[in-house]
Amino acid sequence: MRFGSHISIRDGYLGAAKHATKIGARAFQYFPKNPRSLTVKKFNLHDAQDCAKYCKEHDLLTIAHTPYPTNLVADNDQMGLVIESLLNDLEIANACGSIGVVVHFGVLKNASNPLEGYQRMIGTLNDVLSKWDGNALVLLENNAGKSGPTGTTLEELVQIRQLTDYPDKIGFCLDTCHVFASGVWDGDNWREVEEKGLELKFFEHLKAVHLNNSAYPTRSMKDRHANIPNGEIKVEQIKEFLSCTVFDDIPFVLETPHEENYSHEDEIQFLNELMN
Repeated sequence: MRFGSHISIRDGYLGAAKHATKIGARAFQYFPKNPRSLTVKKFNLHDAQDCAKYCKEHDLLTIAHTPYPTNLVADNDQMGLVIESLLNDLEIANACGSIGVVVHFGVLKNASNPLEGYQRMIGTLNDVLSKWDGNALVLLENNAGKSGPTGTTLEELVQIRQLTDYPDKIGFCLDTCHVFASGVWDGDNWREVEEKGLELKFFEHLKAVHLNNSAYPTRSMKDRHANIPNGEIKVEQIKEFLSCTVFDDIPFVLETPHEENYSHEDEIQFLNELMN
């Protein structure tokens, strides 16, 4: 299976790819630019293209992740920045040969109309994708529920994709900590979640998995990642999840704590041994 982790680009995009192979990863995720800013980045195209070439030669799959301030339901004064930033992320990801760019499902707080958030998110996606003709996809990620239940269900991700003008430019990224924290998956009901996903055709458009354990119990609505062997999701439950036949050849990316005494290299090795 394609296990990997989030990797820094401090040594460039090619440097991140080389680090991935060094730690035994078959996939990785990266921030295409400063993760705390929406400022458009003038990136090194040659470095990105070298990354794409290296990944193809070494059979590495990659995904990018939008900066933290990216909000698909941002206020009007911020929306222009979000759109330009996301287009910049897509351009970088495309140059790096990545599958797409992960962006969190938007949550509009204190809205008088519960549908307003969905409507604004569809509008933002249409604005971005009407200007985008590359191969990299927008990958919608499910929420944990810390800001409310919006964006926690498979139905919502599927509906938003279908209601946009450009569904073929959108895929999904499933975060295991988020789907557990929200209570959609309680650790024991994966077969039910799988059946629902098949019914909705969710898995047909699933392009990546954020493989994270949860530091808090199911239905806690708390987004705190834990290492695979040490969280509230039992290792046997994670193994059942990973054994699911609906997953094609997609990246399973760790966003777990990275400590000196337990590195992502150690965790990738643990997963490989678990699934062998």
